[in-house]
Amino acid sequence: MPNLKIDREMVEYAVYGGAVLGGGGGGWIEEGLKLGRLALEVGPIELTPIDSFADSDLLVTVSMVGAPAAKDQYVMPIHYARALELLSKQIGRPIQGLHTNENGAGTTVNGWFQSAITGIPLVDFACNGRAHPTGSMGSLNLSEVEGYVSHQAGVGGKGANYLELSLSGSLERSATLIRKASVEAGGLVAVARNPVTAGYAKQNGAPGAISQAIQVGEALLSQKGEAAIDAVVRQLGGKVVTTGTVTDFRLETTGGFDVGTVVIDNQYEMTFWNEYMTLEKDGERYSTFPDLIMTLDARTAKPVITAAIEKGQQVAVITVTKHNLLLSTTMYNQKLLKPVEDIIGKPVLPYLA
Repeated sequence: MPNLKIDREMVEYAVYGGAVLGGGGGGWIEEGLKLGRLALEVGPIELTPIDSFADSDLLVTVSMVGAPAAKDQYVMPIHYARALELLSKQIGRPIQGLHTNENGAGTTVNGWFQSAITGIPLVDFACNGRAHPTGSMGSLNLSEVEGYVSHQAGVGGKGANYLELSLSGSLERSATLIRKASVEAGGLVAVARNPVTAGYAKQNGAPGAISQAIQVGEALLSQKGEAAIDAVVRQLGGKVVTTGTVTDFRLETTGGFDVGTVVIDNQYEMTFWNEYMTLEKDGERYSTFPDLIMTLDARTAKPVITAAIEKGQQVAVITVTKHNLLLSTTMYNQKLLKPVEDIIGKPVLPYLA
């Protein structure tokens, strides 16, 4: 497959499609549009299929870590570039490709700015084709590779909150320290992390995830209102579960995460840990992470992330089974999904099959 040259229209498609695939997380639409457009102003961007790389080529994940609702969060494009610079020095090897950790309004365009200013190819690949809460879930199942040393660099914050760090260690410990750094930086940090070969990435991640986000965004933006929502669920093989009013909403930002519940028409309850985790009606489970659960404005069809939900909103709730998504092997790793149950207080593992 040839490279896909990105233009301003594709930036919109990628961000809006990424917002849908974010499943309630993955950052803000406005920030994603700003970063994607800025990247195009810096230089040309092409999306390179992962099959264009040799199996031994080194790829690096670039991402955001933190809580999008944190009031003091501050990450600028230059922070993304600085994190990549720190990681490059740390590993002492050339990097052949950049890719994002997940799809989301902000995360789908992770790496675009870095690619534009460095010339390092942008890969049509994500560690996971949907958004997820923890760094380990976006780490290509490296937690199962014995002796793997995780190299990570993070940059973010403003004024007294500004920090930059690079570290090496176990995957879990490194991810925990980066998450703590995001809290100290005001809520978010830009991160470059976990160099792996293209061969390993293909086996454990989501090839084609970015072009899928572009296709979903095109389906969404080519229609209006209810027709746009219908176009999205057709594109993904999903369904509209309900359309109604947000009658209750609770959110707490803790430990670098947004955690809470959304209730629609006093009937449907969704829990979230950055992303939507469960959907139930009267105690009956309708959908469970890593299935995609997402809210869209019922009138405009604009995707609404969990951090932007408000009481009284009219929203459509859509779901897509995990079998219709491009997912990482991490999404079937029970050890990595067990913390979801602890956070939301509901069973998740029994619904993995």
